[in-house]
Amino acid sequence: MVAFDAFAFVFVAGLITALATGVGALPFFFFDSISDRGNVALWGFSSGIMLSASLFGLVREGLAEGTPVEIGIGLAAGVVLVVVAHEVLLDADIDPREYEEADFKKLVLILGVLTVHSFPEGVAVGVSFADLGLAGGTALFGFTVPLLAVFMTVAISIHNVPEGTAISIPLRAMGVSKWKMVWWSVFSSLPQPIGAVIAFAFVRYAREFLPYGFGFAAGAMIYLVLTEFIPEALETGAELPHGGKRVLVGGVALGVALMIPLAYL
Repeated sequence: MVAFDAFAFVFVAGLITALATGVGALPFFFFDSISDRGNVALWGFSSGIMLSASLFGLVREGLAEGTPVEIGIGLAAGVVLVVVAHEVLLDADIDPREYEEADFKKLVLILGVLTVHSFPEGVAVGVSFADLGLAGGTALFGFTVPLLAVFMTVAISIHNVPEGTAISIPLRAMGVSKWKMVWWSVFSSLPQPIGAVIAFAFVRYAREFLPYGFGFAAGAMIYLVLTEFIPEALETGAELPHGGKRVLVGGVALGVALMIPLAYL
């Protein structure tokens, strides 16, 4: 039986990643806008972090727990879930400008879309805590925390900062107040602590599915990077030299370079 304080600990870890999204709005307390070049670099940086966390964190750990076939099935399931969820939520592209003006029904739809986008990141955090309290981790706040969990929490938190910036840009153009931009940025990631707790409970009570869980979280996040983050960056940088591709690649490389050393600590 898993103690309640373990679930609370995982929830707090997921909440930290959500709060990190609000940090992305803080530059607007000092600057009026962010250039397209800067925005493309942030999308690239975020993509590099997510790819590194997926491949060098989740997939690598999954292969240590199970077979390549199990990881492959999990990867495919993660992709399928995101694709199906987008099909169910037909209006899957929600502009942050709509946050401020939404009525209750629209907010429910928005929260559903945000769940599709940010829930897999929460799942990644929750799965990484599968060995919480077991031997082989590092002591933290009275818990034995797996190093993978520390890595994933840091990785998702860093990734969420540029996401918060991207959400705040259109809100800033609307004249939304600075603190409201922080709130809406955090709001966009609220499904993460919930996803973290659900995934943690699942892999602790059904340990044999852990390799599938690692693959599932990695597949969903990689798919989101390839189908949403990178296309968004290319669209934003369309007017830049070389279509912003060099800036994007530089951002991806920086994100990968930052996270790979952490993965092997």
